[in-house]
Amino acid sequence: MNTNGFAARWATIGLKMRAVARITARQQLVYKMDFVLRATFLLLILFVFAQLWTAAYAGDTEKTIAGFKLKEIVWYLVFTEAFTMAVPPLCARVEDEVKNGDIAIRLIRPFSYLGYHYSSFLAEAVIRLFIHLFVGSLIAWPIAGAPSFGQGWAGLAALSLGALTISFLLHAVVALCAFWVEEVRGMEFVLHKLQFTIGGMLMPIDLMPEWLQKVCAWLPFQAALYFPARTAVHFDGHVLLQEIGIQLGWVLLLVLAAMAIYRKGVKKLHANGG
Repeated sequence: MNTNGFAARWATIGLKMRAVARITARQQLVYKMDFVLRATFLLLILFVFAQLWTAAYAGDTEKTIAGFKLKEIVWYLVFTEAFTMAVPPLCARVEDEVKNGDIAIRLIRPFSYLGYHYSSFLAEAVIRLFIHLFVGSLIAWPIAGAPSFGQGWAGLAALSLGALTISFLLHAVVALCAFWVEEVRGMEFVLHKLQFTIGGMLMPIDLMPEWLQKVCAWLPFQAALYFPARTAVHFDGHVLLQEIGIQLGWVLLLVLAAMAIYRKGVKKLHANGG
């Protein structure tokens, strides 16, 4: 094996991905009104959820439910909402590319189709994530207090890339179905609802019935939302290593699934003259 050629190829791929990421980041920073609207929506959602949980705890900041105090629950919601709203509309973009024929231009470019979308997705998601974390703190800080989670911040950082990558791959698997059916918004809707519920966005999986917790443990949704949020408020080094391992396993499986769907989809497009 020519190691120099292999290294040069990956260096070229890395340069292309960084170039796409830079362009995407510049584009996102232009649309300030979009950020304002999403931030306002996030503030409203978090305010409602914070009030509901404050009522559930009867305002008792020392009360514990399934190992979570009120402060931890409120900040947990900030993290899950931030990760959820950080996800760009990948399904809509791929669907539009297939419908209007832009997919043909994307496929002939000297850059992996999935690699291009991953670079764009990650750059946009990271910007959104930081903004939403800041906006979320404007609600959580006065209601629940300062986020004094110590090593939890390191745990959050360690799991963030894996969480965003899994979110990308889940959406990519759905988006690539547009090669066959064109309309994927319905499947995207189902994916979002699965993430909202068994992904742990609305509440920690620890608060769910035991049988449902066992089901969630075998699905990838928890690795995209529950893991980083729970680790941020309840840091445990041993659990963190397990969660990183689970994330890596799901990344591998979902990459294989996305690549298989992509290859079959491209053959179908070529067979139909797309």
